[in-house]
Amino acid sequence: MRRALVAGNWKMNGTTESIQQLLDGLVTGCQAGNSEVLVCPPSIYLAQVASRLATTDITWGAQNVSQHASGAYTGEVSPAMLVDLGCQYVIVGHSERRALYAESDVLVAEKFSAALAAGVKPILCVGETLEEREQGATLDVIQRQLQAVVSYAGIADFADAVVAYEPVWAIGTGKTATAEQAQEVHQAIRAQLAEADSGIAAGCRIVYGGSVNAGNAAELFAKPDVDGGLVGGASLKANEFITICQAAGEEQTV
Repeated sequence: MRRALVAGNWKMNGTTESIQQLLDGLVTGCQAGNSEVLVCPPSIYLAQVASRLATTDITWGAQNVSQHASGAYTGEVSPAMLVDLGCQYVIVGHSERRALYAESDVLVAEKFSAALAAGVKPILCVGETLEEREQGATLDVIQRQLQAVVSYAGIADFADAVVAYEPVWAIGTGKTATAEQAQEVHQAIRAQLAEADSGIAAGCRIVYGGSVNAGNAAELFAKPDVDGGLVGGASLKANEFITICQAAGEEQTV
């Protein structure tokens, strides 16, 4: 059985005080259940988050990682540094990293492998732009982004990874793919993984991101190939994020 995962991507938001308040709310409201709960703060706040969540069931991860183990890479954070702070997950290939910082499919694959080699589970983001969807190229884009990592890292690495489908046109826009649209892409992702290894494909968690909120979470998570969510803005509101987590916990996946 695949355990649902709800991950909060806080992006570049928060202060020491606001994060403490958010964490207090999550610790009080998030009960251990069928779903795994994860928060990904800006790296500068990882130590604070790790300290507050150390004795809870909530896990924490990072939003980005270097493909390099160490060295003269000013401003970067290595996989080993994330391990040192107790991170279990790291987001790689987010569309904002691809678009704003020109991260290529190859670089994303390198980060994916570097994270796993250090013992951090990557959450691999894939997704199409609005123009690509309107051109009917959604599945072609997803296939290319996913295959770049499969070819570089090998299918076996996906046993310890998560895939996140994030349609670029739905991130931070208030627009959300319908549950049917999400299921279609998630099913295609699982089928592509199954071409290499059906067992790994069946066990790999594929989560949806793109304006997930308390109002649409249950419908999205009810789909058979949607194993939770990568939540942006709504993860900054304790009550709403808790509701999303509860929706994931109520759904049983196979």
